[in-house]
Amino acid sequence: MMALIDRLLEKRARSAAQHASRRGLLKTLGGALVGASAVPLLPVARADGHGGPAHPQEQGSDTDCDYWRYCAIDGFLCSCCGGSANTCPPGTEMSPVTWIGTCHNPADNRNYVISYNDCCGKPSCGACLCQRDEGDRPPYRPDKTNDINWCLGTSSASYHCSTAVVVGVAFEE
Repeated sequence: MMALIDRLLEKRARSAAQHASRRGLLKTLGGALVGASAVPLLPVARADGHGGPAHPQEQGSDTDCDYWRYCAIDGFLCSCCGGSANTCPPGTEMSPVTWIGTCHNPADNRNYVISYNDCCGKPSCGACLCQRDEGDRPPYRPDKTNDINWCLGTSSASYHCSTAVVVGVAFEE
């Protein structure tokens, strides 16, 4: 059986070598490299249509768990711990890895992509615990779950609080 497979593969390899040239291979590889380098030049949908970040209309208090940005948050709100919905409190650092959610803003009736970043480097804040699991997925989809300590990407794995940064307007379905 193995001899039959060997002969079949040898025949196919010789046939391919007779019909393909080295220049053809180089031409194909060169075209793929040029095409791949042009990908960053393609147009991209920006958050506000002008290339800048989204600036949604705000409604409600960012210290309230029912605030629209917190639809998928799980943790202490940085806005109650010396920071804001967008920024970490002094003495902490924002985790470079995040989980994301899509939240509906009732003020302008649009959906926004929200990046939930943990602030790390101090013990847990302990104020304004908020656990909303809209769209949460099991841990086998780590980018969609809020049950992971995301501080592992920082200098200290100590969790302090969580932010909710608006990334942009979500695409309409």
